[in-house]
This record gives sequence, C-alpha cells and structure tokens, in this order.
Amino acid sequence: MSAISKDSLKTSLLQLECHFTWTLLKKHVSLEALEETILNHIKFLAEYEIRDYNLLSYVNHLKNSNEEALRNLRKAEEAIQKRYPDEIARRSLVTWGNYAWIYYHMQRYEEAQTYVSKVQNSCKKLSSTAHGQIQLPEIYAEQGWTLLRFGRNYFERAKNCFENALQSEPNNSDFSAGYATAMYRLEGNAQWYGGEVRPCLEALKRAVELNPKDTTVMALLALELQRLNRADEGERYIEEGLQKTPDFPIFLRHAANFYRKQKKVNMAMEILKKALALTPKSATLHHQLGLCYRSKVLQLKKTRYPPQEEMENLIQLAIFHFKTAIDKKPVFFSAYSDLAGIYAIGKRYEEAEEIYQKVLQRNDLACDEKQEIYFSYGHFQQFHMKSESKAIKYYIECLKLETDSYPRKRSSEAVETLLKQKIESGLGDATDIGTLGLVHKLNGKKQEAIECYEEAIALDPNNEEYLNALAELRLSISS
Repeated sequence: MSAISKDSLKTSLLQLECHFTWTLLKKHVSLEALEETILNHIKFLAEYEIRDYNLLSYVNHLKNSNEEALRNLRKAEEAIQKRYPDEIARRSLVTWGNYAWIYYHMQRYEEAQTYVSKVQNSCKKLSSTAHGQIQLPEIYAEQGWTLLRFGRNYFERAKNCFENALQSEPNNSDFSAGYATAMYRLEGNAQWYGGEVRPCLEALKRAVELNPKDTTVMALLALELQRLNRADEGERYIEEGLQKTPDFPIFLRHAANFYRKQKKVNMAMEILKKALALTPKSATLHHQLGLCYRSKVLQLKKTRYPPQEEMENLIQLAIFHFKTAIDKKPVFFSAYSDLAGIYAIGKRYEEAEEIYQKVLQRNDLACDEKQEIYFSYGHFQQFHMKSESKAIKYYIECLKLETDSYPRKRSSEAVETLLKQKIESGLGDATDIGTLGLVHKLNGKKQEAIECYEEAIALDPNNEEYLNALAELRLSISS
C-alpha cells in the first residue's frame, strides 16, 4: 500500500467510533482480570454479548493476540445477526471499526480499508448530515460501559456518555442503568478520594424502576441507601435480589459487601463463597473475603483472651485472599495496604515492610492511590513499629500531594496530633515546631504556619529552611 493511501487510511481510522479511538489506556487495568470479568459477563449476562465481544477483541489486541481478537469480532457479528437481523449495519459500526483497526495493526491494509468503507457507507445511509457524521445513542452507551470497565479514571467520561445516550432515549433502561452506575462510582470516589459528592440515589431509583429485573443496579441502590443510614430499606432490595438472581455472581458480590458493612460477616462470607464457586478467578471476590477474615481477626482481638490458634488461622486466610487478589489484578492498590496491614496485625513486620516497599516503588499509582499508601504506611510506622519520626515523614508525604481525599484528611489529623502532643508535653524542639509549620502550610493555614515558623526561628535563628518558608508565607499574604 502506498504511503499516501496508508496515511489517508490512518486519518479515516481515527474518525471511527470504536475502542481504538476511545483513549483507553492499558496501564489503568489488569488485562487478565478484565478479560476474566468480560468472560464471566458473557456467561451470566448473554444479552450484552455484542458489546462484551467487542471489548474482548480490544483486550485481545492489547495482549498482542490479534487472531483471537478477530475470532471475538466474528462472535459479535453472529450475535448482531441473531439479535438485530433488521438493523445489522447500525448495530455493527463499533464491531466494524474494531475490525478495521485490528487489520491495520496486522498490516492487512486492504481489509482495513474494506471495513472503513463499510462504516463510512453505513453512516451516510443512516445519517441526515452531509458528512455522514453520526452519533447514535447505543454507541454512546457502549462507550460508557467500556469506560466503566477501565476504572475510576474514566468514570466522569462514562457519565457524560450515558447522559448523551439518554438525551435521545430518556426511558432506555440500559442507558439509565449505565448512568446510575457511573454516578454511584463517582460518588464513592468523591467520598474516599475527595471531590464533589453528587447524589446518585434518584438515578439508581429510576434505573430500578425502568428495569426491576436488573439486580446489579438494585444492589447498588441498596448500598447507596446503606451509605445514607437507611440500611433497613436497603436490605429489602438485597433480599429481593437474592430471590430473583440467587446464582448471579455480580449481584452476590454487592450483597456480600452490604452484609459485611452491616457487621453480618458470616452471612457475607457465605454469599462470597457461593460467588467464588461460580467465578473462582475473581480478584474482587478474593479481596472481599480477605476483608471478612480481617473483620473476624479484629473482632477476636477485642476479646480478653483471644484464642491464638484461631487468630493465626484467620490471619493466614486473610493473607491468602489478599495475595490472590493482587496476583490476579496487580493494579489493585488498596489490596496492597490491606495485605501489609494484616501482616502487621500478625506481627509479621518484615513481610509488611516488604509489601509497602514494593508498592511505594511503583510508578503507576494515581495521586490519590499514593496518598492512601502513604497514610497506611505512616499508620504502620506509628502503631506497629512505634517510630513517630517515620510516621510523621510519611503523613507529610501524603499531605504534599494536594488532592483532597479521605487518606489526606486522616494523615493531617494524625500528624498534627503527634506533633502537638510532643510540643505540649515539653519534649518538642525547633524541628517539631518547624514541622508543624510545614503541616499548616501544606493545609493552607498560612497564619498558623507563620506563628510556628517564628517560634521555630526563635529556637534555631539561623535555620535557612524556616527563614525561607517564613519569607515566602509573608510574601504570599501581602501580595
């Protein structure tokens, strides 16, 4: 193929609406875990197989299995013919787009061009505009569901996709479920990682109303009601879901989460074991089981004479499940903190340290994930290793990352308490007062920071760091 026509092919490819043009980054997911999720979805929710096979073909491509990708696109085509015999062109646009890209990557340019032409011709027939530009609600929705699968960096974009889809079809239950799911995920994100909390209760209620058979959304509604201290109301939805879909692992996972948060740990574990029997490779289910075993350990620790053998056994089980979750999904960063934490509870400090070092050295952590690890490590240093100086260091590392989040808030409280106790007990020196000044400065409390630095300089008059910080703060207040 000549260079010119190859360039024009690339230009055409970039205009297609499909997984290759939706900016989905490999670094944000664990491909093995994502593949497992999609295969489970196909097994338990066959009605969404078209978009699942489309996404699976993209995952195959990311894993360098283009032949496998083509096989899954053929399965998507078969499903389209079976489900939408009267709308084949309309329903095939994403599939054909993926075909074009995969053939392009295989350097089979003629075939790539064939699929580009199929999309362009279909769009011209389907579109009322001169350029054949087309924005179909089901394509927005397919993009939205795909974005949700790629994790929390994509939730905001997913929400926008579903909003666009709903503009054309406000009563579409699938679009409504996607929108409610995106809103629920964004709210959970905002509560833990900071950001604006947007009420998703109405969106979830609307989705359940439009499709009472969708127990996944029903479970999210129950969890949202629980979050709003309306757990009794939520539990009714969980019970209804258990009757409607007793063998649906995605629902079971949410139901177990609900019961664990209600402190009904045995019930949660029973449900999780059932779900794991159905989908044994699920990283999320292993993680949740680990959390249940940890709850049991913490419960036993509160008793006067905790039975050592039972404690050991429960700690081992928690370790096994957290490790499995990380093996199956290496980007499951909260599981690293949980694993290190359970090692610490079992007084296996070297192993805990090893896990913290392993995750602290990774360069693919998002800012708020890093904050979570810094806070967790600071807590480990303070309460398990009894090293206040290291705890202070890592709490401050967390504060230096300015994203507003729950771990940042906790770090701020912990480090202020540590420093103030030291200073007020008369054991504090210029370094402690200066460090408290830095904490105030990082939290935007300029006046308190100035007072601390002045006090620190009175004790250590030639300290460059304090003098510079003070000058900078005074300047920022006067300017």
